[in-house]
Amino acid sequence: MPDTGFFSFNAKEINSRQRLDLVIASRLPGCSRSYASLLIQDKKILVKGKVKKPGYRVKPGDEISGIIPEPETIKAEPEPLHLQILYEDKHLIVIDKKAGVVVHPAPGHTSGTIVNGILYHCPDIAAIGGKIRPGIVHRLDKDTSGTMVIAKNSESHNSLVEQFKSRNIKKEYLALVYGSMDRGSGFIKLPIGRHPVNRKKMSTFSKRGRYAETSWRTKEEFKDASLLKVKIKTGRTHQIRVHLSAINHPLIGESVYCSGKEFKKVSGPVAGVLKNVKRQMLHSHSLAFIHPATGSEMVFVSKLPDDMEKIIDRLRAVDG
Repeated sequence: MPDTGFFSFNAKEINSRQRLDLVIASRLPGCSRSYASLLIQDKKILVKGKVKKPGYRVKPGDEISGIIPEPETIKAEPEPLHLQILYEDKHLIVIDKKAGVVVHPAPGHTSGTIVNGILYHCPDIAAIGGKIRPGIVHRLDKDTSGTMVIAKNSESHNSLVEQFKSRNIKKEYLALVYGSMDRGSGFIKLPIGRHPVNRKKMSTFSKRGRYAETSWRTKEEFKDASLLKVKIKTGRTHQIRVHLSAINHPLIGESVYCSGKEFKKVSGPVAGVLKNVKRQMLHSHSLAFIHPATGSEMVFVSKLPDDMEKIIDRLRAVDG
């Protein structure tokens, strides 16, 4: 988090033709490009007294001024929640999130979230991204389990955000889906945006869809179901859920992007197994990134949760 208050400087020749958000990020210590962009869009940074876009190309002699506001305090109270910690140091913390736990407070989920737990676990967490809050750099859906990394200070937050943006962070998921795949591996390259009718859903038929890419490989096959290893090159909202549904292999237990017709195709003992699934069978299995302070590659793996393991064991028993 950069120092708060007013700032002003004259763009030198070295800044010529650089994007405004990049110039701000390079000039203000602790300010990420994403935060600079937010300040510019909020009209808190001006060029020659005028509002510009984050992509404005700075010219020599441009007078750039602005105000870094005081960090906002989020409406979340620290709570002594159990966090399954895989790794922790003064820069970051890696956890194994349980299914059913929400990451951020939201209407209907004002307590019991990862944020509530982190605020209690790290009471001295720094102001990050313009808010006094834990450095959530990526999210997992409520019913998705697995590995998450959380920054403890602005420097770590900025580094991890940039690694996600540049697609250098490696994430692998395990997904249990309906049906047998027609080949051993593949790619899904379909744009994702808001559903044209239901704004709470995402869709590959959005008019303003953004590029999204998912790769998958079959790890194990069962009768009427498959266990996939899934990697995402981009990080769109609900990406894996939307993409797998788009190729007619939705996640087992999926309640939003599954019409129900897939379950109707299942018969016999397998139907008995799958009717007991209570949530989407998606698990963030591994996460690899470069440590913001040491520069070392860090790799973390979380094992399958019990509910997902039991369903897979029962599917194996049916096949046997």
